[in-house]
Amino acid sequence: MESEKHIHTKIARTIEQLANPDSYNQVCHEHRMGEPLPSIEKLGNIVGMVREILFPGYFGNTSLRKNTMKHYMGVYVDELFELLSEQILAGLCFTCDRSMPIDIQDRSKHAQNLAADFIASLPEIRRVLVTDVEAAFIGDPAALSRSEVIYCYPAIRAIVNYRMANCLLKLGVPLIPRIITEMGHSETGIDIHPGAEIGESFTIDHGTGVVIGGTSIIGKNVKLFQGVTLGAKSFPLDENGNPIKGIPRHPIVEDNVIIYAQATILGRVRIGENSVIGGNVWVTNNLPPNSRVVQFKARESSFRDGAGI
Repeated sequence: MESEKHIHTKIARTIEQLANPDSYNQVCHEHRMGEPLPSIEKLGNIVGMVREILFPGYFGNTSLRKNTMKHYMGVYVDELFELLSEQILAGLCFTCDRSMPIDIQDRSKHAQNLAADFIASLPEIRRVLVTDVEAAFIGDPAALSRSEVIYCYPAIRAIVNYRMANCLLKLGVPLIPRIITEMGHSETGIDIHPGAEIGESFTIDHGTGVVIGGTSIIGKNVKLFQGVTLGAKSFPLDENGNPIKGIPRHPIVEDNVIIYAQATILGRVRIGENSVIGGNVWVTNNLPPNSRVVQFKARESSFRDGAGI
């Protein structure tokens, strides 16, 4: 059994190692006094509040009626404005140049303006989400009601997070959009980058394992199934051997496309409108409109003869 002195020596040595700047330089955020930090808990509250606002009466503990709707919307929006302004400020501070002085009051005012712009976008976000809910309901014979879709379908939860985050990203809010989509990813297993552009009437059946990369462009009335990947191929490198970031590297999927389970589409390819991509296929080339891509069927004789088993 180790002596008490030896235990304390081991702990003290570990503290010295953990406090050595060489060990944490690349993974340490130097926090300046007076600056808020992003909060996963508060962002979770914001997402929940936005769901309450976008789908009145479905989430939260308030029993809404039409004659009280305006009052409760006012209460919700006021609270959302305060919480979101704080978290946007945290994102702005977290990503700022640490070597430059900042005016926290000026930055706080900018955060409030961004929060107000996001709130002004909520009616349009709701309009698009209504089309997403309708696409899920119409496209799934197992769905008994739109309420079931809103309450139960992981795709709607992930898409709500995505549409929130995409709006914030377009407004120029750093960091917070990615946190929001990763929260949806953790909750549903659906990974949608906030930078993707996705048209209305979008749905994902089942959902688990879907990946949509940050420069993907998806048109209207597109349906994906579980396990679909809209990803990138190998990254081009700069003169120092580092990946070049910010270039378009994910697929473009035009209107009215269906992509079945476990299909993988890689690179900046274009899938023409009205196409159908079968399950478990890889696509790395452009496809014209009205394409049909499926796996070749093995000949029955091959299996009878033992080949292909």
